[in-house]
This record gives sequence, structure tokens and C-alpha cells, in this order.
Amino acid sequence: MSDTFQRLFTMSEPQILPLNEQAALGEVRAPERRQFTHLVQHYLERFFHHEASSPDGDAKARLVLLAFAAGIPGLMVAVYLWPVYHPIRGWPPGHPSDGGPPPYWLQVNHHFFFALYSFVVMGIVTIFEWDLFFPDLLDIFVLTTLPIPGRRLFLARVSAIAIFLGGFLFDANILAPLVLPEATDPPNLLRFLAGHFAAVALGGVFATALVMALQGLLLAVFGERLFRRLSLLTQGLFISVLLVLLLSFPVISGVVPALLQSGSFYVLCFPPFWFLGLYQRLLEGAAALPIYSNLAQTGCMATVTAAALALLLYPLAYLRRVHQLVEGAATRSARNWMMRPLDRLLHVSIVRPPVCRAVFHFIGQTLLRVPRYRIYLVLYGGVGLSVIATTVLRLTAVHHAVKWQVSADGIRAAIGIVAFWVIAGLRVAFLSSGNQCGSWIFRFIHGNPPEFAPALERLRAAQTWVLLWAGIVTFGALLTSRTIAPPELLSRPATAAQILTAAAMCFLLTDVFFLNVTTVAFTGSPTCEEPNLAFTLLKFFTFFPIVVLLPPLVEHWIEQKPWHFVAAAVVAAAAHVTLVLRHRRVVRAYCNVPGLEEDEEDFPMKLGLRY
Repeated sequence: MSDTFQRLFTMSEPQILPLNEQAALGEVRAPERRQFTHLVQHYLERFFHHEASSPDGDAKARLVLLAFAAGIPGLMVAVYLWPVYHPIRGWPPGHPSDGGPPPYWLQVNHHFFFALYSFVVMGIVTIFEWDLFFPDLLDIFVLTTLPIPGRRLFLARVSAIAIFLGGFLFDANILAPLVLPEATDPPNLLRFLAGHFAAVALGGVFATALVMALQGLLLAVFGERLFRRLSLLTQGLFISVLLVLLLSFPVISGVVPALLQSGSFYVLCFPPFWFLGLYQRLLEGAAALPIYSNLAQTGCMATVTAAALALLLYPLAYLRRVHQLVEGAATRSARNWMMRPLDRLLHVSIVRPPVCRAVFHFIGQTLLRVPRYRIYLVLYGGVGLSVIATTVLRLTAVHHAVKWQVSADGIRAAIGIVAFWVIAGLRVAFLSSGNQCGSWIFRFIHGNPPEFAPALERLRAAQTWVLLWAGIVTFGALLTSRTIAPPELLSRPATAAQILTAAAMCFLLTDVFFLNVTTVAFTGSPTCEEPNLAFTLLKFFTFFPIVVLLPPLVEHWIEQKPWHFVAAAVVAAAAHVTLVLRHRRVVRAYCNVPGLEEDEEDFPMKLGLRY
């Protein structure tokens, strides 16, 4: 076996040569690349290392990890389909099986999942990278000063976007086909693979093109200033709708047969059904139902139309974005005169100390200005809204007609879900590292670590800010839910139980999430150790079900007798006081730790125990 062939199977360290032998090798020359190639590489690096993606500089590893993780759900579903298509006779007991394939409509739902998953994943990826597809001030002030034609800059960015999105489309859908043929034993392998790849590819392309066409339309029509105001709302709504579709798959799959057999007009308006029709049409051929041909034609035409609109609108939006960045935005006063009465009310009530006021307004003025924080809010808001929608709404099929129903227990559970996602999202934004611009003033005034009193006031300001907005959003959702709530939730005992539960959840979740927080919002620094993702997810999946299940149980108990209301209020108040005292001890311990010098390392001195 030759050395070249052996090196294909060995993982050895590079050979270290003496200096004389290295000099004999000659000058090491980097491969020659054209200017266009360098630009494409630069834009791809910007996609991975942009401030909105990661402040720590490790966004490339994170996004690559997410790209491969996007293919894991499809792979796991394909693996789980094997026992469905290969049942064991007589198992489970009482449900004998003849060993044949599952029913037709069950197979259709399996195909529907993969078409829907590709559609949702590519839509979310495109929305997450929304702000990176157009040039920013750094591109304008640096790249345009170099001897590079503007047309080449534009084509290089378009190529980088295509490579980026194409790579995610490939990663999200390449793992499942490796297992599906063995798991499902399709009668015609070539037709099956053709239908699968066509459905997931066109579904992902349509979702990407639709989002980019909408973004280009908003930017070309409204301009940069109005686009920024509409961007957050549009991103949040898109993510919510896409996640609702994915989380509602078990519910939607139950009405798929009724919908497809009814031939309703609404079926032709639902994009995932278009690509399911393409899947089944290529798989079954001429034997497919007529509705599949109509859906496949609609999906192909819609994909071509969305791609054409994206290609048409993107250059217009690109040019307008560049012109407005060069010209600059008109200056305007940042003061909001309508908020002055509210600020005065807050100053005399919940944010009376000067330190508390400073941090309170520092949070409000910082949160919406940094792209990374806006992305956090959009993601958490979209996920929370989708979870609430799937919890409250129910789909049923009656005589080939789909009806929506509202779940009373779902509305009860939504109270905890709203409070949880608002507080969790704000905590992630507050503790995100990398923004050190505002931290020097706190160290200069209060020291590092600060005295106990100012440290406690600074942290109370953040908790007050979170509690205020959590209460506004939670009680706003409670009032909104009463417009669709069944009569059993509109009685006085039920209303009192909901109000008490909402208030208790806001207070207690704020106490729990910020129990060990000892830094001012937005001024934290990255820790010495990488966080344990598995342990973090374990805590999340353990705590979140409790938050969802507790409100319905507690509200049912409170509604039974009046003294139950008093007992629940006393227990909630006692838990709040206990957590507040525990937080004071954590802050005092933090303030008693000796501070570090400017050039002093944290790990050798304190073994990282401070954090």
C-alpha cells in the first residue's frame, strides 16, 4: 500500500522538518485567487462573524453546528419510521399486526412532515440572517473606497447569499434520505427519492424566496428608516407563523385526509400542501389523486414567481439601502415627550433611588439599539407566540370541514408560558456578553466589585424593568384571551384565579431567573469556560413543563373555595420573600470577593468560582 493511500486512513500530526529542509522547500505561496473569490469569502465570513450573530467571535462554529443540527430532526424521524413500516406481529399486545405497510394516509403524513420541515427551517434561517443580506456602514466606508467595481460587489454578495442558503438547505435535508429508503421500503426507490428531494428542495427555496422578496419589497418601498420600524414586527410574525406550523404538525396531520379529499380552495392556499402534492405526484405517477397534480402545479408556479420577485426586488432594495447609507439618516430628537409623565410616575414609585433610575433608563435605551438584542427578542417572542397558539387552539375535522376550537386549559397554561418566555428572553438579552461600552461608568463610580447597597440597587433596577414588562405583556395576553375564552373562564372565581396566577408567575419567575445574576444588564463579560449546552437544555426541559402544568392545576384549586385564594396568595408572597432574601445573600457574597487588577487573570486567582 502506497504512502499516499495510507495517509487517507491515518490521522497524524504534520511532520516537523529542520530549518535547512524547510528552506530547501522554497517559498510558500498562497493560492492565487481572483478579487471576486476574495469578496465572496469576505461576505461569508461576515455572515458568520457579524455582531448580530455572535459577540464572542465564535459564531462560525455555532452556525455550522446549527446547520448540521438542522438535519437531526429529519434524521431522527426517519429512524423512528422504521418500526412503523416494519411492525412486529402481535406487538403491542391487543393490537395484532399483519406485517404490512401502514395505511395510505399515514404514509402521506410522513411525507408531509419532511416537506413542512424544510419549508419552516429555511424560512427561519432566512429571517434570522435578515439584516446581513444587505450592506451596512462598514461595507460602504471600507469596500467602496477600494478599486472594486460596484457591480462586482453586488454579484459577490448575491453569490455569498446563495452559497449560505444553499448550504443550509443541503444540511437540513441531506441526512433523512440516507435512512428513509431502508426505513420505509418504498415500492419504487427512484420515484421516492425524486419526490422527496423535489419537495424539500422546492419547499426550502420557496420559503427563502418569499422572505427575501418581502424584505426587498419593504426596503424598496418604505426605505431604511421605516423598514427598521417594521422589521422587528415582521420578523416576529414570520417566525411565529412558521413555528406554529411545525409545532401544530400532530394536529394538522389529523385533518390532512379530510382537507385533501374535500378539494377546498383553502388547500390550494396552504404552501406546505403544494410541495406535498409534488411529493405524491412524483411518487405515485399517474395513479395519484387529481388534487396532487393541482397542488404540484401551484407549488412550482409559486416557487418560480417568488424567486423572480426576489431577484427583481433585491437589486432595487440594495441600491436604495446603499444610497441611504451614503446620504445618512436625518437627525431627530431622541426625546419622547409623551413618556415624560410616565417617567415621573416611575421615579416617585418603583425606581426612586438615583442608581436604580440610571440603570432602568440605561436598559430601556440600549435594548432596541443593538441588533443582537433585537434578534433575541424576535426569536423568543416568535417561539413563545407559537407555543401559545398551539396550546390554546385545537383543530378538528367534522364532515370534511376543519374547525377551530379554544381550549380552556390551554388558556390557563398560556399565562405561565407568556410570563416564562418574556422573562427568559429578557434575561438572555441582559446577560449576553460582548457589549462592554457601558460597563466602565459603573466600575468608575461604584468600584469593582461595588459596595453592597449600590450593587443591590443596580440589580433591582433590572428586575423591576423585567417585572414591569412581563406584567404588561402577561396581563395584556390575559385580557386578550378573554375575548375568545369559554364561559367557564369568565366567572368571578375564575377571573380572580387568573389574575392571582399571572401576578404570582411574573414575580416568582423574575426572582428565579435573576437569582444568581450579579452584573448590570448588557455589561457582562464572557466566562472562562464554555457553557454546558446539555445541562442548560436539561434545566430548560425540566423547568418549562412545570411552568406550563402548574397554572391550570392551581387555578382549578383556587376556584373551588374563597380561602384557597388567600392561601395561594400567602404561599406566593412567602416564596417571593424567600427568593428576595436569597438574592441578597448572593449579592453580598459577590461584593465581598476581592476585585481584580487590570492585568490580573481570574481563573488562577479564584478558579472561576466567582461566576
